[in-house]
Amino acid sequence: MPLSDHLRELRNRLAKAVLAILVCAIVAAFYYKDIAELITKPIKEAVDCTVPFTELTAKDGAKVCGNITMSGLMGPFTLMIKVSLVTGVVAASPVWLYQLWAFVAPGLHKHEKRYSLSFVAAGFPLFVAGGWFSYHVLPAAAEVLLGFTPAGVANLLPLNELIDLVTRMIIVFGLSFELPLFLVMLNFSGILTGRRMLGWWRGMIMGVTVFAAFATPTVDPVSMLSLAAPIVALYFVAVGISMVNDKRRKERAESGPADDEASDLDLTPEAVGAIEPVTSPPALPEQSDGGRGSKLSGYDDVT
Repeated sequence: MPLSDHLRELRNRLAKAVLAILVCAIVAAFYYKDIAELITKPIKEAVDCTVPFTELTAKDGAKVCGNITMSGLMGPFTLMIKVSLVTGVVAASPVWLYQLWAFVAPGLHKHEKRYSLSFVAAGFPLFVAGGWFSYHVLPAAAEVLLGFTPAGVANLLPLNELIDLVTRMIIVFGLSFELPLFLVMLNFSGILTGRRMLGWWRGMIMGVTVFAAFATPTVDPVSMLSLAAPIVALYFVAVGISMVNDKRRKERAESGPADDEASDLDLTPEAVGAIEPVTSPPALPEQSDGGRGSKLSGYDDVT
């Protein structure tokens, strides 16, 4: 298609994706209190002073907890908008992911379409696994952080900041679980080989550990290792998949190109032979009576 048609199609795809997000956000606005309660429930059960929680004491023996508050007259309304939009983006993810796929798919080969569908199918569960992991790590992190509170000091936990923290941690943990999938995509595109990725295992383990130390909000090694361990395990899984793909790519290259792929062109120059001189076309046979329209000659006026 010409560029204008591509831009028109992109506009239509974006409009459908935005419409789906707005519809899901409007529906989520009616249930935003329940959604906010679900997001903050683990931290409330761990550190909120108004609900029962596990025994957590400071050095002086006093309980360490925090009061979840709202500030400002517009605070509840702003919180409702924020929670609704985030929920709309998450709930409408199948729609806008499909619109993205439908815009890219016409330019892909058959095997590329198959790989991209596999990446999307594997990327969503990995992101959900990372979000679920952070959702269950945050209560312990909150207890550790509030453990630094000096004696006689009350903790005020603004609800909007608390939801921002939970959302940020879910996104960070979810994206960190996408790292192995990103490496597999680089391998399937021919940029990295499985053997090269395997040679990076020492640096990768060190880098993942440092990333986990900065990504987790706590300073305890348990939370850091609990994030680094699954990422390292997924990294080695990605290395195994890449090495299997390298072997399959080598076998496919030896068997020739696929049906929808162009063959490699042989650009080796060859010597050109002597050019024969152009000769004039043979003359028409002479006619018996000297006329061009004679029936005996077999030619009429046109020929």
